[in-house]
Amino acid sequence: MSFYINNCNQQRPSCINPSSLNNICEKVLIEVQRVFDACVSRIDGDIFALVLTNFTPPATVFPLTYISATTIPNNPATVTAINVDRTDCRGNFANVTLTIEIPLQVSYTDANGVSGTAESSITITRTATLCVPQDSLTPIEVIAVVNASSTIGTFTNENTVNATMCIQIIIKVVGLVDLLVPTFGYPCLPICQPADNNVCVAFFNQPIYPQR
Repeated sequence: MSFYINNCNQQRPSCINPSSLNNICEKVLIEVQRVFDACVSRIDGDIFALVLTNFTPPATVFPLTYISATTIPNNPATVTAINVDRTDCRGNFANVTLTIEIPLQVSYTDANGVSGTAESSITITRTATLCVPQDSLTPIEVIAVVNASSTIGTFTNENTVNATMCIQIIIKVVGLVDLLVPTFGYPCLPICQPADNNVCVAFFNQPIYPQR
């Protein structure tokens, strides 16, 4: 069993039926990263010169044949040089300019047909009009979530490739806040599999979540 497999538990996460709103039982204060505004910026087919480092395997036989370049999982883009230029006529709106460094993994085959990878990065600057809250004790951040992909490229020398990139950037204005939200209380977690014996019954009968 799980929340979504053969589970009729009314406390499971799922779509809300309007009648279910009557079962809201409390207001809870939670610490969350709130998104105050966001937008998507796309780069479609621009050519970037990728300088490659950290070849794997290191014994690469040149020349290389380009295969692809993609963003690296668990290695997010770095945002620097943020400038917030507020517009007098539009309240909290501002022109937000930021520089984004995007780490990339480049795949290739060498002269012997051996597959390999190398690291690279590109740096771009973007400006977007966003709603930015006024100054407060809670710091506001501008972050970027980036996905990039390329399957077209040509090596110009042993460690440089001109790659045609498709890039999607989600720019967000965020802040870590305490938020008061209505809840249905704690979920009732389904059992993954039955216990083999009764030795641990008392232990298993303890509540999963602390009670108020």
